[in-house]
Amino acid sequence: MRILIVEDEPLVAQRLERITRELLGGELQSLHVATTLDAAAARLDRADEMVLLLDLNLGSEDGFSLLQRAMAEPWSTIVVSGNTDRALEAFELGVVDFVAKPFTAERLKVAFQRARDRRGYTRTRYLAVAYAGRIELLPVTEVVAIHGNDDYTSVELVSGERRLHKRTLAELERLLPPGFLRVHRSHIVNLQQVRRLEGKVLTLVNGTEVPVGRVYAKHLSDLLL
Repeated sequence: MRILIVEDEPLVAQRLERITRELLGGELQSLHVATTLDAAAARLDRADEMVLLLDLNLGSEDGFSLLQRAMAEPWSTIVVSGNTDRALEAFELGVVDFVAKPFTAERLKVAFQRARDRRGYTRTRYLAVAYAGRIELLPVTEVVAIHGNDDYTSVELVSGERRLHKRTLAELERLLPPGFLRVHRSHIVNLQQVRRLEGKVLTLVNGTEVPVGRVYAKHLSDLLL
């Protein structure tokens, strides 16, 4: 597991580093500490599949800007912060866990297990994508379907536009709320956007036709009855 601690208080950063090393042991592949958002972003640009331990207050900087970017990348984020009033907001952006300060080793152990599982305990209300040089938060209610594209996914919107997302279809399947269903190894659809099912072809409200995999057909047919 590759870890990036984003924390500007030296004593807190040191304690996080020590506990992380003790908890992960030989599972730890790398560990770095960043004290500013710019330093964190520079480190993240050189790594994939990173787990962030992110404080939301970094001096005058708001860690939510990095959190929004993290949701557009293949990273997992554990918020470690005293700003518990922003926990719901963080979970809406799909964080793995929110660990309140002051934290304990046992509480961090739970958070790391959740990061391993990559399942989280909530479902996101937004998908964050990098678009036109900025981070765009897409309400999942505006998503018609999501299509697999190798290591990326293509998010199809009600408007007809598409956005590339850096998370895999399997990762997004675990984050999306009820109402989204995997209907093919390469496709997830928003059931609210379904017009009809004919044979093994699903037609969406916008006219997009999505193939239905054999193993998914019976469950989908039952849901649409």
